[in-house]
Amino acid sequence: MEESSILRTVVEKIVENTFNVLNFGAIGDGTTDDSQAFVKAWEALCGANGSTPTLDIPAKHTFLLKPLKFNGPCKSNSVHIQLSGKIVAPNTIDAWGGCGIGEWLGFHDIKSLNLYGSGEIDGQGSVWWQNEKKGGKCERPEKTSIPPVLIFEYETYILMKILPLNFNSLHVYLNPRIHIGILDCTDVLVSNLHITAPEDSPNTDGMDISRSTHVRIQNSTIGTGDDCIAVNGGCYDVKINNIACGPGHGISVGSLGQNGVKDTVEEVHVWNCSFNGTQNAARIKTWQGGSGYARKISYDQITLIASHNPIIIDQYYCNGASNCRNASSAVTVSEITYRGFQGTSAGEEAIKLNCCNLGCDKIVMDQINIVSSAPGKQTHALCEHANGTSKATIPDVACLTKSGY
Repeated sequence: MEESSILRTVVEKIVENTFNVLNFGAIGDGTTDDSQAFVKAWEALCGANGSTPTLDIPAKHTFLLKPLKFNGPCKSNSVHIQLSGKIVAPNTIDAWGGCGIGEWLGFHDIKSLNLYGSGEIDGQGSVWWQNEKKGGKCERPEKTSIPPVLIFEYETYILMKILPLNFNSLHVYLNPRIHIGILDCTDVLVSNLHITAPEDSPNTDGMDISRSTHVRIQNSTIGTGDDCIAVNGGCYDVKINNIACGPGHGISVGSLGQNGVKDTVEEVHVWNCSFNGTQNAARIKTWQGGSGYARKISYDQITLIASHNPIIIDQYYCNGASNCRNASSAVTVSEITYRGFQGTSAGEEAIKLNCCNLGCDKIVMDQINIVSSAPGKQTHALCEHANGTSKATIPDVACLTKSGY
């Protein structure tokens, strides 16, 4: 067969296995509810054979979607979503379906999901934030009262690569609560993502990862009202690099051990990241009364610009509440390495190792230089119940043994 014929056959197979949402009744004018058209398109995609069935969300269209679940398993071992247009959430709570919505766009039980493109996902979060500030009917404490946006659950593989149209492109933004949740997944790659929400928007984590393994997040910009990235219990082998975080609460491990649960996190490595005006930068947070461990965690080659808590371990985390009880059990924290920190702290306490009586073990600080962002002020460290070593560390961490001098 000639080369041109082979190419034509390949193209035809790709085209016949592409499911454009417009062909399933989507209007794409930003005001018509396109939810059912997306459901039909997903059903066709998920039922298709072949190696690369693709859901096409075309450019120059805005698709209004109510909360939807895209469920597997699918016939193909690998399904693709080409996101070139814009997806927008409803702009009233009633149109969302009221309180208690667990998610807006959920992807469940899919063996391999590939999401890519240059489109936008707008969660219309302001209506929820305003309602909460007014003490409205969807006010927390229930975590599901304000829904996250993208949820990936029970996948064995995710590739999410959203390419910017230009340097200032917005892609996943203004979401009511968590922007992207990754739960019970393995082999995840997230690259070239741009996530934004106002600094005062409540609980708008950029990415939350739970009970997942072999996760790579890289080359992205995240600025929200909460953690840029949170690594929660049940995670193993998480690599995070080249992230510009700010505003936000930093790249956090935890919180862990809430309500006495056993949580484990191991082999989390963060490097070549920057934190600009963040509430925290490298943070580990655990509740009193829990059990389990957070260990083999590193933050390496970190740039700080007026971050308020550049390095913090908080074993008394209480989520802003008062009168939290002390307890005899805790999530243990050990084998934590901080290396190559440079920049400024907006607060005087640049390093806080606030560990409980069980202590934080095998802490390593190496080549740390954190000075005050306020001219003439000094930085210092708070250190309770921690042991380990420090080398070339400013400010001095008194409870760590100095090495290499």
